Amino acid sequence: MSRKLTIIQAITEAMDQKMSEDQRVMLLGEDIGVNGGVFRATDGLLEKYGSDRVVDTPLAEAGIIGSAIGLGMNGMIPIVEIQFLAFIYPGFEQIVSHAARMRYRTRGQYHVPMVIRTPYGAGIRGPELHSESVETFFAHVPGLKVVAPSSPYDAKGLLISAIEDPDPVVFLEPTKIYRAFKEEVPEEMYRVPIGKAKVVREGSDVSIFAWGAMVRVAEDAAKQLERERGWSCEVVDLRTIYPLDRDAIVKSVKKTGRALVVHEAHKTAGMGAEIISIINEEALIYMKAPVKRIAGFDVPVPQFSIEDDYLPTSERVKQGIAQTIQF
Repeated sequence: MSRKLTIIQAITEAMDQKMSEDQRVMLLGEDIGVNGGVFRATDGLLEKYGSDRVVDTPLAEAGIIGSAIGLGMNGMIPIVEIQFLAFIYPGFEQIVSHAARMRYRTRGQYHVPMVIRTPYGAGIRGPELHSESVETFFAHVPGLKVVAPSSPYDAKGLLISAIEDPDPVVFLEPTKIYRAFKEEVPEEMYRVPIGKAKVVREGSDVSIFAWGAMVRVAEDAAKQLERERGWSCEVVDLRTIYPLDRDAIVKSVKKTGRALVVHEAHKTAGMGAEIISIINEEALIYMKAPVKRIAGFDVPVPQFSIEDDYLPTSERVKQGIAQTIQF
């Protein structure tokens, strides 16, 4: 049985069901208890599970993440909420120096089963440091998995998989589409595998790779171009930033011979560059045109009045597709 949920509702349900099933699962974060979190993702969980398992922490990201590492090493499964992705910087050292390395450092004697949930991305009119998209910081670190769902169904299934993973997972939640739409989500627990992409729109002329909020932008552009130009655009939701689903990337570009990557992170050293490298290494002879990147600009995410000019839009994606197909 299923019903329609938003992404935020699906995330809340995933945590609720795992906390009910497994007494080791607990939550830590700023304002997640009494207030239910800055986006209300943990609303109602304090009343249901108590302050020992839904812990309102001080404003200290290094302390929150460091505590979660210790808890994970000693039998608990902590889920950390960082209010916005850029707030994670004070805890960055804990993540890359300790959480990601513990299994390697101890030669497998210890592991750190923990999830770090955080909203990311622009489009909500947030002030400075509330709109960052810096997923490559974490994708570059061995020992971390990095996940970015684009839909309620995937958000629930991927979060359950992340909670059950024996190693640390950075779970990026696209702020702009938290409550933008609903879709059918099963009531029971289910898993969406980490590291597996999904073709959300079949096509034959060009492959578009995206994740998070950019998947809907890519789909919108693909639909418009099919109506306007008759072009068939395949849209692939990567879902996981690390490990990337190399097979899905290569399979799609071998079929279409053209590719476009859409991400709102800064263009330089973004995940688009890594995807292009995979295509060059494994499918270059199939390509009919260079791979195009439609990305954020190499500037800080701007303030409210020009924020929309920073984000990739359907129009920018359409222009990139046209340049690729007409190369």
